[in-house]
Amino acid sequence: MTVDLGRIGVWSGQLRRGDPQQAREAVPELEALGYGAVWMPGGAADTFFPLAEDLLSRTHRIVVASGILGVWTNPAPDVAAATAALERQAPGRFLLGLGVSHAHLVERQTGQRFEHPVAVMSRYLDELAASAHPVAGDRLVLAALGPRMLELSRDRSWGAHPYLVTPEHTRLARFVLGPRRLLAPEQAVVLETDPVRARSIARRHLATYLQAPNYTRNFLRLGFEPGDFADGGSDRLVDAIVAWGDPVTVRARVEAHFTAGADHVCLQALEADPDVLPMASWRALADLARG
Repeated sequence: MTVDLGRIGVWSGQLRRGDPQQAREAVPELEALGYGAVWMPGGAADTFFPLAEDLLSRTHRIVVASGILGVWTNPAPDVAAATAALERQAPGRFLLGLGVSHAHLVERQTGQRFEHPVAVMSRYLDELAASAHPVAGDRLVLAALGPRMLELSRDRSWGAHPYLVTPEHTRLARFVLGPRRLLAPEQAVVLETDPVRARSIARRHLATYLQAPNYTRNFLRLGFEPGDFADGGSDRLVDAIVAWGDPVTVRARVEAHFTAGADHVCLQALEADPDVLPMASWRALADLARG
């Protein structure tokens, strides 16, 4: 059975790190609103997979996806076995998203020296394939920004899940992936029409990522300059990465991704309080999911 993500999904850290009861109530509503998938950051497999199992048991159609599960801290055999269990429970409704994380996080968490990301991911995919429960290529995607990871996504998985990107990156990624691979970019949004308030929310979201070299290198590839990273990010950078305004404005950004070659766009709704589950925003944007 193939995985059907639909055109629009949601990407949410709050569902992953907040009160599990909130997630249990929210995801069935997201399914009823028409969203095709729920993407959540993976963190530790031993807590992510039980949550995914719980959410799948409470819904009928929506796909649960890891966006992403880090390969440095989650052993491949364990991930493969847990993925197989979810496939048995809800065929075609779980998608494994994998990523290599960031050097400063990996070295702090593991005490190991960060190696070349493509080589690390290639070895991990080999381990998944050699496990007692091999993960099929059409059940996994890779967090990919640069050309080499996009090529690996094309050659060894269903496709790519780029995070913190623009429609221009989507166009470049589609060129590398070719026509037959999934391209599912994340798009951050703020439903706020006041520029000062909207950009303040967006800058708080971007602050951590502007300290991560893999993201800033990708921004440079897209034509931004080092000066765009200062003081929380220039207006030019903020406006390119975070779509803010009313739902019509957000729709235009989403459509730009589809025009550039996306198959599925997952919306990360940002709020003034980052710990608040953005149900109001998801409800306001549900028309996007319904077509």
